[in-house]
Amino acid sequence: MPDTDTTILIGHRGQAIAASIRGDNAGLPVILAHGGGQTRRAWRNTADRLAKCGFCAVAIDMRGHGESAWAEDGAYDIRDFASDLVALAQACRQRPALIGASLGGLAGIIAEGNIRPQTFSSLTLVDVTPQMDPKGIARVVGFMAAHARNGFASPEEAAHIIAEYMPHRRKQSGSTGLHHYLRFRSDGRYYWHWDPAFIEGIVSIKETHPESNSLRRSIFDSAASSLKLPVHLIRGDASDLVSPSAVSLFKALVPHAEISDIAGATHMVVGDKNDIFTDAILEFLIKTYHDASP
Repeated sequence: MPDTDTTILIGHRGQAIAASIRGDNAGLPVILAHGGGQTRRAWRNTADRLAKCGFCAVAIDMRGHGESAWAEDGAYDIRDFASDLVALAQACRQRPALIGASLGGLAGIIAEGNIRPQTFSSLTLVDVTPQMDPKGIARVVGFMAAHARNGFASPEEAAHIIAEYMPHRRKQSGSTGLHHYLRFRSDGRYYWHWDPAFIEGIVSIKETHPESNSLRRSIFDSAASSLKLPVHLIRGDASDLVSPSAVSLFKALVPHAEISDIAGATHMVVGDKNDIFTDAILEFLIKTYHDASP
């Protein structure tokens, strides 16, 4: 998805959401919502394959990420992200399918199960459930928070930090695609593309209201148990966030959900095993769309 291929969509309360759109406008819309700290570029290969199969892929930058506007009021609660998804879905000519990774998946659960049922035609969750491992969450949050304000001296420094965080991935140079995720500022340093207020809000809540974890979990459980649409959970079998027991708990909440385990993939399923991941997505969507067609 080249940088010039940007359409600005309107989210909740006028929030500017950057998107790349692939495929036939007559095809079933498929909204692709990335995880925290990512951008719509994470979906570029998947979006192209969806388009070739007749779907209209709409890959978005979540609020405060990538080319989307930062929330001036610091509105980065999960309901804010979910409300953006509802607004985008309502602008589609038919109910879209939603594919949400991590943050995008949690927002999808709240959007469909809590804010506005029947918003989507199907929901695919990428390595995310209401019951995720606290240690895994802490590792992700810690990585994102560590350089949110002070940035990096160079892209190479950022590449080194990423390699330490994801040792299973082949280390890339600071110039290999990393410029899409960094912003160079007048102080001569490089910063993540996302609004630091996003992660700082998460850290603040965890530190000042530790009881909020159980409350939020109960909210997600309730929303998940309300899901009536076709649901597909894709999990990396080496994930440190979604354990087999978390999958079992999710199946208890959403008995009709289909489960796909991707061998050799971590929480970063899309990047780890993109071809296998996209095969699983297409199989589910084609079957679901075919079954729903008159």
